[in-house]
Amino acid sequence: MTRFETIANNLAEQIRAGQIPVGTRLPSLRQIISQYGVSQTTVFRAYYLLEQWGLVRAEERAGYFVTPGAAVDAEVHKEKQDDAPKKVDISDLVFSVLESTRHPDIVPLGSAFPSPTLFPSSGLLKSLVAGTRSLSPWSTVEDLPGSDHLRQQVRLRYVGNGFAVAPEEIVVTNGALEALNLCLMAVTRPGDAVAVESPGFYAALQAIERLDLRAVEIPVHPVAGLDLDVLRGAFEQHPIRACWFMPNFQNPTGTSLSVEKKRALVEMLREKQVPLIEDDVYQELHFSRDRPLPAKAFDTEGLVMHCSSFSKTLAPGYRIGWATAGRFADKVRRLKLMTTLSACVPAQAGVADYLEHGGYDKHLRSLRTSFQAQLEQMEKALRRHLPSSVTWARPDGGYMLWLQLPQSVKAMELHALASARGVSIAPGPMFSARHAFQNCIRLNFGHPWDARFEQAIASLAEVLEDPSVHD
Repeated sequence: MTRFETIANNLAEQIRAGQIPVGTRLPSLRQIISQYGVSQTTVFRAYYLLEQWGLVRAEERAGYFVTPGAAVDAEVHKEKQDDAPKKVDISDLVFSVLESTRHPDIVPLGSAFPSPTLFPSSGLLKSLVAGTRSLSPWSTVEDLPGSDHLRQQVRLRYVGNGFAVAPEEIVVTNGALEALNLCLMAVTRPGDAVAVESPGFYAALQAIERLDLRAVEIPVHPVAGLDLDVLRGAFEQHPIRACWFMPNFQNPTGTSLSVEKKRALVEMLREKQVPLIEDDVYQELHFSRDRPLPAKAFDTEGLVMHCSSFSKTLAPGYRIGWATAGRFADKVRRLKLMTTLSACVPAQAGVADYLEHGGYDKHLRSLRTSFQAQLEQMEKALRRHLPSSVTWARPDGGYMLWLQLPQSVKAMELHALASARGVSIAPGPMFSARHAFQNCIRLNFGHPWDARFEQAIASLAEVLEDPSVHD
C-alpha cells in the first residue's frame, strides 16, 4: 500500500466510524504533513482518493469536508443480541421477497445479481464453442468430478493472489451455493450449532434450516466487520461445529475484515479446531488496486473451505463454482457425486477457455469500474432524495449497499409499499435468524444507472414518508 493510500484509509476508517463527524473539515495539509512526514503532493493524492470514494467533498478555498452518508453510527446498528442457538425459520420470508424482484418491470434494487448486460456474452460464447470443440468424447465422463483444465485455471487465480492450493483440494460445483451447502453437510449433523453472521447471507440461514442445524449469530458491524470477541465468547458457551462467514465485501453490509482480523480469525479456529466455510464470491470485485486476501490464505491446517464462483463476475447462468475444501475435500467430492454428480461439462470447458484466452482480468477491470461509477450515482441519488437520518458505509467492493433507516421504520412495510410502486428492496429481517434489523435495507448498485433508478430512489423517499411504515 502506498503512503497516500495509507493516509486515505486511516482517515476513511475514522470517518466511517463517526470519529470525524459529517460536515467536519478534514485536518489541514500542514497537520497531515507533520503527522505522517510526507509531501504536500502525497496529502493531496490521499484527499483526492477520499473524494473519489465519496467520503469527502472539496469546497473552494475552504478545504475538504465529510459528506452526509459517509459515517455509520455504531449505536444505530446495535441489535439486542440473544446468543442462544436458534432453530431457523427464514425460507418463507426469503422466497416472498425474492419473488418480487423477478418481474421485468420492477426496478431491481433488491436483486442479488448485477446486470447481465455487464458480462461479456459474445466472448463467453466464443469460448464455449472453442472449449467444447476441444472436448474428447471421453471427457464428458472423465470430467464429471471436475475438469482438470478448469481446476488448473482456478488454481492459477490463487497463485495470482499470492498463495498456492493443491489442485486435488478443488471440487467443481454447480455455483458457489452448492459448494457452500456441500461444505456445510461435510462437517455437521442435524442439531449441530453453526456460527453465522448477523446480518448475514440469507442462503446460509436457509441451508441451516434445511439441514435442521442451529444458528449462533455473530454480529457484523458495517465498518469493523465480524465481532471476533463475540465469536470467542460464543465458542466458550456453545459447542459450535462450523462457521459460515464472508470476510470480503460481506453480504449485506459490504464490509471486509482487515488482514489482521482474518489472520486472528483463522488462528482462533485453529485453536478450537472448528472449520470455516468461507463464502468469497465478491473477492474479485474490489475497488482498491489489489485483490484482498481470503481467510484461506492464512490456513495451514486445511480447516478453511474456500468457496466461490463465476456467477457474480462472469457467467451467472453457467452455474460454475468451486470449493477449495482443504482436509475435507474428499468428503465434499463424495457428497457432490452422491447429490448432483457433476457441474455441466461444456460450461466448465467454456469458462476454462475464457479464463485462459478471453481476457478475464481485462473484463474484471471494466466491471469494477462500472460498479464504482454506479455506486457514486446511487450515493448522489440517496443524498438528493433521502433524509439525512438515513446512513450507510461506503463499501470497498462488491455491489451492495446496507442502509440504516430511522429506528421507527418497519422494513417489511417499506418493502411492500415500494414493491407496489415497482421498486424492489431487500428488507433487513431476511438477513437474520431472529428477523432482526427491522429498520435496515439492502440496495443493489450493480446495474447501469439511468432515469428508472433515479426515480426509484425518489419513490423510496416518498414511501419513507408514509405513516404506515413507521411504528
